[in-house]
Amino acid sequence: MTSSRLKKNNPGKEPESYLAVCSLASGSKGNAVYISDGDTSILVDAGLSGIEIERRLKSKGIHPNGLDAVIVSHEHIDHVKGVGVLSRRYNLPIYISKKTKAAATPLIGNIKDTRSFSCGRTFNINRLTIHPFSVSHDAEDPVGFTISRKDIKIGLATDLGIATALVKEHLKGCALLLLEANHDTTMLQNGPYPWAVKQRIKSRTGHLSNEESKALLMELKHNHLRHVILGHLSETNNTPEKAIRHVGPALAGCKAKLKVVTQDRCGELVYLR
Repeated sequence: MTSSRLKKNNPGKEPESYLAVCSLASGSKGNAVYISDGDTSILVDAGLSGIEIERRLKSKGIHPNGLDAVIVSHEHIDHVKGVGVLSRRYNLPIYISKKTKAAATPLIGNIKDTRSFSCGRTFNINRLTIHPFSVSHDAEDPVGFTISRKDIKIGLATDLGIATALVKEHLKGCALLLLEANHDTTMLQNGPYPWAVKQRIKSRTGHLSNEESKALLMELKHNHLRHVILGHLSETNNTPEKAIRHVGPALAGCKAKLKVVTQDRCGELVYLR
């Protein structure tokens, strides 16, 4: 049965805290992450068409009219393609920084309800606590996010050319991490991209390689980390098998599950309690 939100019935009691997380798509052709605590449901980015986002949500038993908001990380088309359509169709508020809004307006059109946030300043959507932090990427005001519900914290950090000390600090203590593992360095070097594009990808404002993702994860892993999701894999310069093989050793001695998500299909709907 399709439901508008993932709700847990617990009459007369404080609802059990949980977060449900699902990557609807992750890659250069589209990015969107669904997050819900059972009462509030949001998307972080909406980089597919509105119709495709609706289809992928419904494939997980989630109706789009149950969404409460969309949060935008930066203005690139693979993160905002469906933002305007979804906002207008379902009367959704869009949380977006002022610089990103200015850059994204030609792509998303007029939005009735936009709500500004600033890097480093925590805000809430009902009982979800969202903290945006700056990342290094070639956009106007790119951000990563931590999202919390009581003592459950998740971290989302893709589209970053370098994992700065700030990024590492904010991603500490997460139960789930969605991290970029964009490219295999050898595949990128020997691949078909023009030299300028290769340099952009490898730059401090580009994308993390498998090895860089491994190094970041080695610093972030802890005993209570339960899920690591590798995202934004290049279809040309990486494979899920390579990403797992290179990044996997970082989790030695840690019980966290390691998965890869792609842009052509939904990932698993993960519950954190």
